Amino acid sequence: MIELALTAFANFVITIDPIGVVPFYVALTAGSSREARRAVALKSVAIAAIILLVFTIIGQPLLHYLGISLPAFRIAGGVLLLILAVEMVVAKEGGIRAPTPSEKEDVAQRRPDVAVFPLAIPLIAGPGAIASTILLQAQSAGEPLAQLVTAGVMIGVLALVAICFLTADIIMAVLGLTGVHVMSRVLGIVLAALAVNNIVEGLRLSFPNLGG
Repeated sequence: MIELALTAFANFVITIDPIGVVPFYVALTAGSSREARRAVALKSVAIAAIILLVFTIIGQPLLHYLGISLPAFRIAGGVLLLILAVEMVVAKEGGIRAPTPSEKEDVAQRRPDVAVFPLAIPLIAGPGAIASTILLQAQSAGEPLAQLVTAGVMIGVLALVAICFLTADIIMAVLGLTGVHVMSRVLGIVLAALAVNNIVEGLRLSFPNLGG
């Protein structure tokens, strides 16, 4: 169970990237009062939690309804996570993973409720986090305790996101934008390894004879 918790923690920390989303939060809430920033932080995390919990509940039944096997989903999820990992490692300024503060401020002006978009979706509860949620829950099928552990770890990581948002000024002062980018790239490399492992395991389960 400890191994499952550690695996879930690694998956969620990397796909959600609590430190990596801090610059987006800072840019999106620039010029807002302390109370308004706090409200955005808590609301965005709460919405992301609801989204991921919904996928925790309906993820496996949805796969069954669509006739998608767990090995097939592991391969697809692994590919998706690998793409996300590559984007994290080779992200360029102005891209999906690294927009400039001025661009984010423009988004904030055009979309008053930034807690929903783009913070909750897709920065916190993005495709990678959703894929990890469904994959981990599917692997724990028939084991309620394991599923509760996975859900608990997910909530814990989201709580970490909230803490990072509420202490964003301190984090940015300590790490700086460059430090945050370096950390995101290192996490991207780890995510790539996890993604490849999912793909290999999915192929092994789909084609048992490949293992000799």
